[in-house]
Amino acid sequence: MSFDEQAGEAADALENADPTLSDTDGGGEPPEIENGRYLYCLVRVPDDEPTLESTGVDGESVSVVVEDGIGAVCHSCDGIYDSADLAQVRRWLVRHQTVVDDAGEAFGTPIPFQFDTILRGDDERVREWLRQEQELLEHVLSELAGHWEYRVEVVETDPISDDALIERDERLGELDAKINDSESGTAFLLEKKRDQRLAELRAHRRESLTADLETRLDEVAREVHSLERSPTATLDDAVAEEASDGETLCRLTLLAHEDDQGEVGAILDDVASADGLEIRFTGPWPPYTFAPELGGGDESETNGALDTTTSQPDQQES
Repeated sequence: MSFDEQAGEAADALENADPTLSDTDGGGEPPEIENGRYLYCLVRVPDDEPTLESTGVDGESVSVVVEDGIGAVCHSCDGIYDSADLAQVRRWLVRHQTVVDDAGEAFGTPIPFQFDTILRGDDERVREWLRQEQELLEHVLSELAGHWEYRVEVVETDPISDDALIERDERLGELDAKINDSESGTAFLLEKKRDQRLAELRAHRRESLTADLETRLDEVAREVHSLERSPTATLDDAVAEEASDGETLCRLTLLAHEDDQGEVGAILDDVASADGLEIRFTGPWPPYTFAPELGGGDESETNGALDTTTSQPDQQES
């Protein structure tokens, strides 16, 4: 996979994850921050003075602030990262994701924060927040330990033809025969019905394949979710229009333990063995889609201390 493809996957996974922290300013003008800590992720650390060799957003020096065995990977900042330059935002996103990847390699599965999540205050304020949320964070880190996110795309490189579907489906065969024997006006209406039937059969085929694959992956993965077959937007049109032969039948994201990656791969190899199908499998990624919301809600003690911004373009996916 090329760097641009990796960057596209990173941005896709990061931007479409459920936000880990609430936007405490409720949108509008970016908040002013005199002294803050930009948060990348949370990790479980073996000692009180861990080191992480990674360069943060905009070249900032990254540190790990620790309290009771839980580390917050962060850097010091005095404002949010907001730009109308999409290329700049994309670089920030990829750098954010790279730091989270580096933390995962160093400490095990990280709990990632959304891009531009900032806590007002210094390192001691970070430790205070970690103490406040310790019970929840311990639970989340334990639950996701050793688990990673994987992305699956099933592509039909040799789509079944209309003629083949007509041969296989009795109703389509009848419609096709009537069309050949009808006047132009009637034939036009019958052709509309035929096109609708063809679309229904193709949709049913996609749904059946997706359901079967989800069922099989459910047996080895902890969670499996469907994504839109095509993202509605991306940070970079060049990545969005990445060369792709065939039709995407389904896209899935799944949370699986690292020990089960081989079993997941075996299932996908079996699907890919069918004529005309290709599997595109990426990961492991930090569990962006599966990380729980932290610090959100009206009753949270962290409200007013944590900020997120949506300076990057919206990208919708479910």
